[in-house]
Amino acid sequence: MPEPVTAVAEPMIPTARAAPPSASEFAPLLRTVKGQGLLERRHTWYALGIAVNALALACVVTGVVLVGDSWWSLLLAPPLAVLCARTAFIGHDAGHSQITGDRTRARIIGLIHGNLLLGMSYAWWNDKHNRHHANPNHIDKDPDVVADVLVFTAAQAAHRSGFRRWLTRNQAWLFFPLTLLEGVALKIHGFKDLRRQPLRERVVEGSLLVTHVAAYATLLLTSLSPGKALAFAALHHALFGLHLGLAFAPNHKGMEMPDPAGERWGHLRRQVLTSRNIRGGVLTDWFLGGLNYQIEHHLFPSMPRPHLRLAQPLVRAHCEELGIPYAETGLVDSYRQALLHLHEVGEPLRPARS
Repeated sequence: MPEPVTAVAEPMIPTARAAPPSASEFAPLLRTVKGQGLLERRHTWYALGIAVNALALACVVTGVVLVGDSWWSLLLAPPLAVLCARTAFIGHDAGHSQITGDRTRARIIGLIHGNLLLGMSYAWWNDKHNRHHANPNHIDKDPDVVADVLVFTAAQAAHRSGFRRWLTRNQAWLFFPLTLLEGVALKIHGFKDLRRQPLRERVVEGSLLVTHVAAYATLLLTSLSPGKALAFAALHHALFGLHLGLAFAPNHKGMEMPDPAGERWGHLRRQVLTSRNIRGGVLTDWFLGGLNYQIEHHLFPSMPRPHLRLAQPLVRAHCEELGIPYAETGLVDSYRQALLHLHEVGEPLRPARS
């Protein structure tokens, strides 16, 4: 089987200059960003985006009903997957207080877009995602790099056995095919997390999750035959998971991973050195939901999405002044770097070539 990456270009990750972690590195940047009003909410921008997304979702649902029991209905699964990804991005922004500083309103927006519209637990996602933001790529603290289906370090790979060992050997090849299952996995994680939640939160979250499943099943089974309904659901969730995988893959995979026993980095270095930006224009911003400005998003999690591109030159210039590497690349190359990292992690488990 050919290797997923046949050549290695220049080193993916520049080595950071040694410097003591210091809040003072971040403070001047924070003052500049605040001074330019980039942390102020964009209520109208988000209200318009939420309204357009809701209208588009309603149009697709209406289309499924009107087309009825026909294989042509499957043509509506791809746009529904794209709109579900937009819905997930809105829920993500609500969880970070980018849409509103009012926690109750933010939670309502998150519950509607996460639990009700996607069947994905807002509380589960927030808990997991906030721990990731606090310590990105930290092997002991970031839930996104815990050894599971994929592993991210040689130490994790060394403990794999049986089927998981085979997975790790081939994880670079399997990464994007595995994202086809992510749409269903997100729903399962949400239901499983209900046991962790306090009773009141569990009732609200659980009720909305069940409502989503019931409404989704009712829509498909009353509009399509069981076989076509199953095919629609499979295609929709596979493309939804792939879209999210394409958005999340470039952000941190293959970037620096802090040594748990080493020196603790300050906020600026902890977020910048572990994150990667993606170059592009309006289409890239739209497709990746603003996550292409991953460095700025990690430095300022509550910054509204449309302000991230405005903050980018300020952050880049500040990093250059301090001699801190600022990683930015094209979308395709970001996937190459992420897959190369996964491939190298699994390399010791592959049979030696004669």
